[in-house]
Amino acid sequence: MKITNFKDLEIWRISLGITKDIYDYTAKIRFSKDYGLRDQIRRAVISISSNIVEGFEKNNSNEFIRYLRISIGSVGEARNQLEIAKAVGYITDEELRVVDDKLLNLSKQIGGFIRYLDQHRKNRKKYMDS
Repeated sequence: MKITNFKDLEIWRISLGITKDIYDYTAKIRFSKDYGLRDQIRRAVISISSNIVEGFEKNNSNEFIRYLRISIGSVGEARNQLEIAKAVGYITDEELRVVDDKLLNLSKQIGGFIRYLDQHRKNRKKYMDS
């Protein structure tokens, strides 16, 4: 399948689902009143999908890879903030496990996509140099 729109990207769709999960967690009464952590985790999770889209829209493999790496960094940031939320009692062990598993899986998928793009870029350059 040829990807012509960022909405065609599975990693973008997954990140959107995780964003919904985070918004659900942060809407809980106790969590919602911790404005600093609530806003920070929301910004981190929004950054994941936003960087995927921004990189895609640059229409340049090098830039896309750079933004995908930034997305992976935002995954790590969100995971850390979830651990904090668990430590202070805003989310349960199970809630942490579910979304952390999704974030780890997403990070692996983004990493795999980076490797695919990098290999494609190298192969294209090799053929152009011949």
